[in-house]
Amino acid sequence: MSEKLSTFQQVRDLSKKPAVGFSAAMLQRMLPNYQLFCELAEFGDAEFAEKVVNLVWEWLTAPKAKINIAVQLEKLEEITPDVENFDNFGVYPALDFCMAAAATLQLISDEEPNGAVMVAKLSQGGVEAYLLALSETDLSNQEVKADPLMQFEIETQLEVLAMCNNRALDFKQLRAEMKAQGMSNIGIAI
Repeated sequence: MSEKLSTFQQVRDLSKKPAVGFSAAMLQRMLPNYQLFCELAEFGDAEFAEKVVNLVWEWLTAPKAKINIAVQLEKLEEITPDVENFDNFGVYPALDFCMAAAATLQLISDEEPNGAVMVAKLSQGGVEAYLLALSETDLSNQEVKADPLMQFEIETQLEVLAMCNNRALDFKQLRAEMKAQGMSNIGIAI
């Protein structure tokens, strides 16, 4: 657990732009979960979800980029699934994506200074929920932490943190690396 706590503390210590960069990287990895949910549940708007992620990257790479946060949050709320209305597991990672996207937009607008921590927790929590849902037995915290998918999630968060702590951070390179992983945070192939 200490590794998990130190990860979140390191995210909490990031200044605003690197925190948004960290969040964008996690969103990039969570996006396929939402897109697959849209396809299977015939709900939501996968194109708009991708647009939100693109807007966040644009805000990071184009200093003059402006985002109407209120409008984006309103549209995001419209495409956020209600877990009561769906009986498949995919609704949870889709909801995690929407909550993470909202937290990132609120971080950009200074409404939620801990937005990046929320995104980190949603991403790790999504992996944990996925592992627990797949398992036919109750997994201990140690078993969850030892699972290769959770190990990969923690390693990825730590790598992204290291990149975000680098003054010469290249957000385009960060995005390319997240896309190059070829899978979402819960292992859905892209």
